[in-house]
Amino acid sequence: MLDVLPQQLPNVIPTHIAIIMDGNGRWAKARGLPRIAGHRQGAEAVRRSVESCRELGVSYLTLFAFSSENWKRPASEVDDLMGLLRLYLRREIAELAKNDVRLKIIGDRSKLSDDICALIQEGESRTKLNAGLTLTIAISYGAQAEIVNAARLIAAAHKRGDLDLDEIDEGMFSRFLYTESMPDPDLLIRTSGEQRLSNFMLWQSAYAELLFMDVYWPDFDKQSLMKAIDTFNARDRRFGATSGP
Repeated sequence: MLDVLPQQLPNVIPTHIAIIMDGNGRWAKARGLPRIAGHRQGAEAVRRSVESCRELGVSYLTLFAFSSENWKRPASEVDDLMGLLRLYLRREIAELAKNDVRLKIIGDRSKLSDDICALIQEGESRTKLNAGLTLTIAISYGAQAEIVNAARLIAAAHKRGDLDLDEIDEGMFSRFLYTESMPDPDLLIRTSGEQRLSNFMLWQSAYAELLFMDVYWPDFDKQSLMKAIDTFNARDRRFGATSGP
């Protein structure tokens, strides 16, 4: 049951919300806790956000969980994060399936362990027919690498004779990205107060509304999401055109 009164609901619910989940480590440090404690609380924020988006009628939620650059972090922290990912997938797949949430993982899976890849495949397979919220988690993901990969795929298709150069436009290019079956984000949120995209969905965010929030990810809740959507509704989205006569 949605615990927001009808008159409190925003005028427009974004179709696709993307979030850079930032601030787990600083949340933990401020409390004298190890970084993994922040990541664990961050996983709870993921659960809250999925539930809130599902209740509000958001169709797509994309979360930046682990970047291609994050592999450079200390091995102990990477191991902790991968362990948390395993736990999340094992614990949440059945819940996602039951709640009509489709799971999709984007990124370079070649660096992930075999058991994590198997869990990802299981989750995507079990939820592929769900028609409610599509939850996309970006793991081992970098937008520049994604764009380069799309260019390589297009070049290979042209070399095979499957694609003429004249056919290549923005729409065609988008179909070779990891997000080829998804609409571009309407709203991109970054928590923790940092104001950069950090190599996340660079192509897809060309016309997204960007919002940088001074809240660490473990503290992000339904009210934070509602505040973000209210801000989205206050924006004048012109897509390069004028807003009036």
